[in-house]
Amino acid sequence: MTETPAPEAIPSLSAAEAEKMQAAFKDIAERSQKLLADFAERYKADGPQPVDPLHLTNTFMDFTAKMLADPNKLLQAQMALWNQYVKLWEVTAKRMMGQSAEPIAEPAKGDKRFADPAWRDEVVFDYLKQSYLLTARWLQGTVKEVEGVDAKTAQKVEFYTRQFVDAMSPSNFAMTNPQVVKATIESKGENLVKGLQNLLTDLERGKGNLAIRQTDMKAFKVGGNVATSPGKVVYQNEVMQLIQYAPATDQVWQIPLLIVPPWINKFYILDLKPQNSFIKWATEHGYTVFVVSWVNPDEHLSKLVFEDYMKLGPLAALDAIEKATGEKKVSAIGYCIGGTLMATTLAYMAARNDDRIAACTFFTAQVDFTEPGELGVFIDEDQLAGVEQVMSKKGYLEGTEMATTFNMLRANDLIWSFVVNNYLMGKDPFPFDLLFWNADATRMPAAMHSYYLRNMYQKNLLAKPGGLVVDNVPIDLRKIAIPVYLQAGKDDHIAPAKSVYKATQLFSGPVRFMLAGSGHIAGVVNPPSAKKYQHWLNETPKNPLTLDEWRDGATEYPGSWWNDWDKWLSAKSGDKVPARVPGSGGLPAIEDAPGSYVKVRLID
Repeated sequence: MTETPAPEAIPSLSAAEAEKMQAAFKDIAERSQKLLADFAERYKADGPQPVDPLHLTNTFMDFTAKMLADPNKLLQAQMALWNQYVKLWEVTAKRMMGQSAEPIAEPAKGDKRFADPAWRDEVVFDYLKQSYLLTARWLQGTVKEVEGVDAKTAQKVEFYTRQFVDAMSPSNFAMTNPQVVKATIESKGENLVKGLQNLLTDLERGKGNLAIRQTDMKAFKVGGNVATSPGKVVYQNEVMQLIQYAPATDQVWQIPLLIVPPWINKFYILDLKPQNSFIKWATEHGYTVFVVSWVNPDEHLSKLVFEDYMKLGPLAALDAIEKATGEKKVSAIGYCIGGTLMATTLAYMAARNDDRIAACTFFTAQVDFTEPGELGVFIDEDQLAGVEQVMSKKGYLEGTEMATTFNMLRANDLIWSFVVNNYLMGKDPFPFDLLFWNADATRMPAAMHSYYLRNMYQKNLLAKPGGLVVDNVPIDLRKIAIPVYLQAGKDDHIAPAKSVYKATQLFSGPVRFMLAGSGHIAGVVNPPSAKKYQHWLNETPKNPLTLDEWRDGATEYPGSWWNDWDKWLSAKSGDKVPARVPGSGGLPAIEDAPGSYVKVRLID
């Protein structure tokens, strides 16, 4: 067996370089040994982990059986791929002889994996790229054409096939990525050594699980350079802290504004920095802004259910706002799953003749889950049972589990690009506040999360009159008669616009639907000053049945939709009154914003 040469034995290394490399190898060996020892201890304590935690084996076995049931069709597909390979060989041969030739396969517009000129200019790398693209598209196309497969299974197979295809890209391997090859030659392998150290650091961060750093986690501090809008925590309970933000105008609208963010993420996506803070912008436009900051739960809160989040979240906030301001009427915003909770709360309040919420805005929130997009891939009995089994051990779902799920929806951007940058190129990730927030994960209490996944995603009970019974009250979204502003993102992969739009056919009051450019985050966090993207509005008195019909009659406007929303809500926010200072009303200040709940981090 050939031994790996010691660094000092590599001729191209100077004495100083060899010493530096030797120190790096020593560091790697020591850290690797500790990680292996930690893994062995966990293995003894927890036992072996399931081989197929996502329960995909049976799915792919059934799918393969149906694919092989028509061998002629499969043979035709294979012949078509072979013909494409022959054409690629001809094109490559011409280029190797110095002739020009049009490519057989080109990357999709915006595919950053093949942005380096070498993928186009160097014949070998161009061949690798095109061969991969041909095979990937053939595999995904063949999967889509298999007959006799139910829609749910087909979606699941297509999704995980894409994960496999993305993982096998030649850009993800050191010897087939021209940037990595060049960096390895120029640095004499230092990039790969540094990459291995980065890999060990991420394994240490994740306590044995790979926690890929998407940004420089030390570059940001909650309450320091993100989540900086001034305010006070004026109320708290075991589930949330309620923040009242300082006014930015002498006069404010009479009716306060309550924002209910998702508890899957932290609220400061709406307050990342002053330039794009929705919270800051809202205070500058005369709103008294209150925001729910959810707790990052542990095993002590494992029994919390959806009803608890409603009572201890928005309903408790309404009581607190009345004490703080003297105002009974409030307008509200529900973001993502926070919007799902707000819709449930509004229906609950309507059934009890509680009219404290005068108007409600929904940011990219689903209430009808018949078309939930790719997140529906994770919702079947086998996978739900697997999630519940995992949660039963600790009483909650780790935040990293949810983060991985969302990252898989955009694997090339949120997983593989960092594998290449951090581990193959040996670079540290750039400071980026959005990705710092994205990595600031929160746990899910077991009982509540199971309730949400089963009753919303799996059974779609919220959309059915009386399908859910909360606190002995049947929930019927059709009883929501207050004015609603419904926002959706054109490219949203988490709450698809088509799914969000369905609420227009459920609420009985006036609904102003607005389609924003971009996706789940940028479609919401898009200040007018940025002059980015666009939005669409349709002024028809009655929203048509489908989003496609709505879009046929919609008008496109450049830039942000925030001003349209302000015009809509300000007309429903009463008169102007003197600005309210947090802590000076009926509720004393507990601590400065952003509060202590949001600062509880699971991983650094």
